[in-house]
Amino acid sequence: MTAQPTGSAPGTTAAWAPHAPADHGSDPRAQAFATAHPDRPIPAAGPVDTSPIACTPATEYTQLFAAVVPETRTRGNDIHLPISLAFAARLCDAHPDADRELVSVAIILHDTGWAHVDESRILSEGFGGDWRKAAIRFEHEAEGCAVARRVLPGLGYDEEFIERVCTIIDGHDTRPVAYSLEDALVRDADRLWRFDHAGIALASSWFGMNPAVYSDRLRAEIIPELITEAAVRMGTADLDRSVTLLRTEVLR
Repeated sequence: MTAQPTGSAPGTTAAWAPHAPADHGSDPRAQAFATAHPDRPIPAAGPVDTSPIACTPATEYTQLFAAVVPETRTRGNDIHLPISLAFAARLCDAHPDADRELVSVAIILHDTGWAHVDESRILSEGFGGDWRKAAIRFEHEAEGCAVARRVLPGLGYDEEFIERVCTIIDGHDTRPVAYSLEDALVRDADRLWRFDHAGIALASSWFGMNPAVYSDRLRAEIIPELITEAAVRMGTADLDRSVTLLRTEVLR
């Protein structure tokens, strides 16, 4: 079902369209991952921290962030990427079997491609209607892979690792299924930042929604998309705090 505009008043523009897993579900990597993790959301194997994300900032990867400073100045990446990395660290704590280095590097780089596409098209094409199939979404994924291949060799990462990073970046928005646990954790971290009040404040404007309507959409449509139990718990706790802080029961 593709979301349709519901009007022109503030907070009533089109929502995002739901994923269609069948589009890539026949891929052997997707099938192997689904077989390995049949229970959804995937149960946590380690501790799940649901405290405010500001309590546990991720302070690693200074050199990698420094290498992509220009890419953080587009589409709020200087807010999105550090918060998402902090969530990724928590998700790796909950899933100690995951390759933490792969998850961390991929989440830092996954949206850097937005800096290398036509900025005038980002909001007009990338955040309206069936945005997951918008051409600019595919373009930013390809450009993100180009950034990874440019910056990671100089930081000591080998070709095999870089290609694993690019496999996650390529499709993180447009491919409806994960190919690995690391892929799933990056996808969940990419969504979890939205539930923080900073994410709500920034991203609600991208979709042309007020914070209350955007928060409703997060609860109804994005929490069910989360792949891991840890992400569901984190997102629900964060959203509950955010809607209370932002007084969305009144400010509608």
